[in-house]
Amino acid sequence: MSELLAPAVRLDDRFARALPELALPWQAEEAPEPDLLLLNEPLAAELGLDPAALRTPEGVGLLVGTAVPDGARPVAQAYSGHQFGGYSPRLGDGRALLLGELVDGHGAVRDLHLKGSGRTPFARGGDGLAAVGPMLREYVVSEAMHALGIPTTRALAVVATGRQVRRETLLPGAVLARVASSHLRVGSFQYARATDDVDLLRRLADLAIERHHPHAAQAENRYLALFEAVLEVQASLVAQWMLVGFIHGVMNTDNMTISGETIDYGPCAFLEAYDPDTVYSSIDEGGRYRLGNQPLAAEWNLARLAEALLPLIAEDTDRAVALAVETLKTFRPRYDAALADGMRAKLGLPADADTAGLVDDLLELLRAGHVDWTSFFRRLADAARGDAEPVRLLFLDLAGIDGWLERWRALGPDGTAMDRVNPVYIPRNHLVEEALDAAAAGDTTLVEELLAVLAAPFDERPDHERYAAPAPQDFGATFRTFCGT
Repeated sequence: MSELLAPAVRLDDRFARALPELALPWQAEEAPEPDLLLLNEPLAAELGLDPAALRTPEGVGLLVGTAVPDGARPVAQAYSGHQFGGYSPRLGDGRALLLGELVDGHGAVRDLHLKGSGRTPFARGGDGLAAVGPMLREYVVSEAMHALGIPTTRALAVVATGRQVRRETLLPGAVLARVASSHLRVGSFQYARATDDVDLLRRLADLAIERHHPHAAQAENRYLALFEAVLEVQASLVAQWMLVGFIHGVMNTDNMTISGETIDYGPCAFLEAYDPDTVYSSIDEGGRYRLGNQPLAAEWNLARLAEALLPLIAEDTDRAVALAVETLKTFRPRYDAALADGMRAKLGLPADADTAGLVDDLLELLRAGHVDWTSFFRRLADAARGDAEPVRLLFLDLAGIDGWLERWRALGPDGTAMDRVNPVYIPRNHLVEEALDAAAAGDTTLVEELLAVLAAPFDERPDHERYAAPAPQDFGATFRTFCGT
């Protein structure tokens, strides 16, 4: 590694040292012709990395895992998971590596992680590779989520490898370098629990407390407090997804973080016309992870975390179950409260406004009218300022929306406050697909333009109307997203 890069990159192996049973030392595959497609320079600076150094051949080598700093020990992490309800005892990083941990400019520990870096022993028949399109999708959508203020892993870079990847056709290959507060998942705890090694489970829980929920260490029952803390951050996270119309698409237990960050942007998409039954994921044939089922899926996943933690919560199994169930029962009230608070903000209403009937009636109007979720709330701010015509144009049922607007305006909505929480720009599915298609053909211009718009989602800008417009009418009926493996 060059002298320019080496002093600035110090990767620790604290996860591998603390939990060797969950860390398989491994090396990334060589990239025949690495080509840096995108580099997140603001994130690099936040991490204390020199963007100019990352653009050198040695820096690009770091971003694909072939030029690792001295002292770093890349590992594939082991975890289990329920995938669409079916338990897989040994999933793990089949095409990913944790390069190590670094300390950012705020003193926080962050994981530097690769996706698409080649087969590991966890690959289960997969090729361990990734294509340019899905890696750029994760870059675009995760950065959009960050700009929206939603907890998320973040993308540091996408590097084309110069290798072709076979999916339905041959596609250009890529590696994503991403950053997270950690990659501890519900599935990590399921794996540790399945070993019947209580010491391993305890060490994993203690690491999670230290890294993400240190207040739990002061509780009388620290492991029950850890479960409650994860439940709290997940209730908040899923409510935020629902408020912006984000559909994860593959909410398996290995894709739920202990930190409360959104992870793994495979078959994800953003809602267009409101319908709680919306599914975009090609692999979610039964609609398990449809929009309206996301809170139920999160609650189910948390029940699996509770099962894994039982030996730590109490020595007596019946007592442990009782404590875990009582805590799990608080998920729905916490989620409902977070969603209600968020809806009041989207509607520009004070925190003490009674919106239960108002929101229910609105959702039915939106569903019946096939109204675009994002456009509605942005136009509604104009109605708060006295101009209702932009929002009325979205509806055929004018009597219905007029009656609803009258009830809403009686509560004194604040249009300026609404503009601060209702985005103008989200990663519109048709724009993402358009940009990814161009990038797969070698032109990242549209991706870069889209990223620039999404970086300031609440600020309406002239000459950017296409980024705020809903998809063409026939787009949503056939649009499907894919996991990329």
